[in-house]
Amino acid sequence: MVQNRRVDIALRLDGKHVLLTGVTGFVGEALLQLVLDEVPGLRLTLLVRPKGTTSAEARIAALLKKPIFSELVERAGGVEALMASRVTALEGDLADVPPLPDDLDALVHCAGDVSFDPPVDEGFRTNVVGTRDLLGRMAEAGGATATAHYVHISTAYVAGRRRGVVEEGPVTHGADLEAELAWGLAQRQSVEHRSRTAAVLEKERRKAEKAHSRAGLLTAARATEEARKEWVKRELVRLGTERARSLGWTDCYTFTKALGERVVEEHAKRRPCSIVRPSIIESALVRPHPGWIEGFKMAEPLILAYGRGELPEFPAAADTIVDIVPVDHVVAAIVAVLAHPPEIGAPAYFHVSSGYRNPLTFRNLYNNVRQYFDKHPFIASERGAVRLPDWRFPGAQTVERLLSTSERAHKVADYVIGHAPRGDRTRDLARKLDQQGRRLEFLRRYLDLYREYAQAELRYDDGHTLALFQALSAEDQVRFAFDTAVVDWAVYLQDIHCPAVTAPIRKLDERRLASKRPDRSKLKALVPTTGEGASTEPGRRSNIAAYFDMDGTLLSSNVIEGFLWLRLQELSGLDRLAQLGRVASKVPSMVQAERRDRSDFLRTVYREYAGARLDELEAIVDGHLTTHVLTRLSPDAVRRIREHRKAGHRTVLITGAVSPLTRPLAPLFDDIEAAELAVDDRGRCTGHLARSPLVGESRAAWIEDHAREHGIDLAASFAYADSHSDLPLLATVGNPVAVRPDVSLFRHARRSHWTIVDWASPDTAARPLNPALETLA
Repeated sequence: MVQNRRVDIALRLDGKHVLLTGVTGFVGEALLQLVLDEVPGLRLTLLVRPKGTTSAEARIAALLKKPIFSELVERAGGVEALMASRVTALEGDLADVPPLPDDLDALVHCAGDVSFDPPVDEGFRTNVVGTRDLLGRMAEAGGATATAHYVHISTAYVAGRRRGVVEEGPVTHGADLEAELAWGLAQRQSVEHRSRTAAVLEKERRKAEKAHSRAGLLTAARATEEARKEWVKRELVRLGTERARSLGWTDCYTFTKALGERVVEEHAKRRPCSIVRPSIIESALVRPHPGWIEGFKMAEPLILAYGRGELPEFPAAADTIVDIVPVDHVVAAIVAVLAHPPEIGAPAYFHVSSGYRNPLTFRNLYNNVRQYFDKHPFIASERGAVRLPDWRFPGAQTVERLLSTSERAHKVADYVIGHAPRGDRTRDLARKLDQQGRRLEFLRRYLDLYREYAQAELRYDDGHTLALFQALSAEDQVRFAFDTAVVDWAVYLQDIHCPAVTAPIRKLDERRLASKRPDRSKLKALVPTTGEGASTEPGRRSNIAAYFDMDGTLLSSNVIEGFLWLRLQELSGLDRLAQLGRVASKVPSMVQAERRDRSDFLRTVYREYAGARLDELEAIVDGHLTTHVLTRLSPDAVRRIREHRKAGHRTVLITGAVSPLTRPLAPLFDDIEAAELAVDDRGRCTGHLARSPLVGESRAAWIEDHAREHGIDLAASFAYADSHSDLPLLATVGNPVAVRPDVSLFRHARRSHWTIVDWASPDTAARPLNPALETLA
């Protein structure tokens, strides 16, 4: 029972010393603002971990500079004055709880892992071990702290997968705390070991090599290791979820929070302990101002996705209660609980929820959110307002079936796009397909995560919480309002919550529409490094270089075309037809070789030069192909090369094409690295190369060696290429540019925020790819 009911909260807490954890989080920040504003005689110690080189004290000072503290700071005479008079920093965190002051009157534990699907070891370490260590430090401190009032912020969802009314009391379950804790903490080492078994590694390596072998085996190896780490994370999440559900909880979060309560209940035998269980915490109803929220909580991603037209259905029954509570009600209840400690040995439980006395169903939530977006729609660029989905609440199985069908269709489409010829249309389709893929990933994650909550037929009895509220003075019922029965859901959702949630997104949309879209095709401006009229003489180059691929980047050509340009020129009409037929018959196998290993592909093509005289090939280029090669150069590419030269940069051509074909481009480049055909003692090509072709990672190694030799700063340098096989080359420099990229490189460039350009081919590129073919007509 609450003693001395009508004594104001501020008087009860006057002169008290309270430690708060989690003040940099959503609830903790709101709690700090409330007690600083309404309980002026309360002295606070804040447990905050340092972040990088930023100390705990500096983090608290930065926190107090936020807008919601502005009036408090102004009244106190500044952040430093407020901290000096009322706030002390205690550096540490739940992973390493420091010794606590020995004069604490209470401790409010708001910190914890609030992710619904944390890796299982992290969930146990934060929500169970962290709580135990904090309570252990209270006992060690001695003095008043040993018997201080401990207020534990839990969650209403520790009730798990049960149905019906949940009373404010201990959760009945048979889970063995120590056994589950030992198991949970041991899982990372176990999973790390399993991630290194042949079965897991072979699967991930095969996928990585299939995707990245053209770029190089080390690139594939790095991708394999990244995939292994992702597998570890997914497996730790999966293990936590499955163990939780096998014991009757929705997920690892609620499972570990319930076990954390067991730790508190054990310590309640020796000190006053209160457990506060909020339901789904959302934006403020009144204070610090209506709609105040930080970050995305549980409902926000779903509301935004619906407003974007990207959430076609939800796996909830229309009449199921979604239990939402404004954050200011939660922190007001915490302060009231803090001011009314229970007896030792009799822990107090308080549900801060709405579903028992003021239920909001999913149907009502949907109707209110839809009405809001009907009045205030998102704008889909020039297409106008986003079309909102009509929810019919068909049931979880139907929603799962629709999602699975969409995922299968996306997988098929992704395969087709990945094997389609490159081009503007292919890249545009890839971009749209990637957007759809991200939407499907979002739907899968949130539907899997929230399905249990959407189907939870629970009502949290909040009788203890209501009794506490009714015991407050009339003034405190205004200052510390937490009677959720007063919330008008239509007003809250349509006039407060949805506007607050969508406001930052609308600002981003306005900026996007103003700029039409972040322009990744805008190349970095080049400034002459040696002043106006910078010399283009090689001897006066700066320490910046620009590395260019040739085929597909500068020229609308490829290795096979280059071979035909050269070989068909020296053959008669019938021999040309025979050569064309022979090459055409090999194209399918060449394409497969190119996808497997570009080195093998180049060697296959260059075997066709066997018997040709190298000097005659050079003469053909000089006498017949120079004009043709130059007319196939992209004007945008030539302009960019000249910009680099004007800026004093060293220009370098690195290509898998044979060296004779690069002769027309020599005036544009300081250095040219091309494939050298091996010749016998008579000057005839053997069908082999003089040295291994530069492809994939070998190009990156060559560039690094070239940079060392010429004093090039690669971080300031540029590279231009079009193929996924050139990924290592592009990643070597600080300014990579993907030019008309294939789908794989296009996707990597978008993820990495690289510049993507579409250098148009010249009008003459519409002519036959091989000028020699003109004579066959």
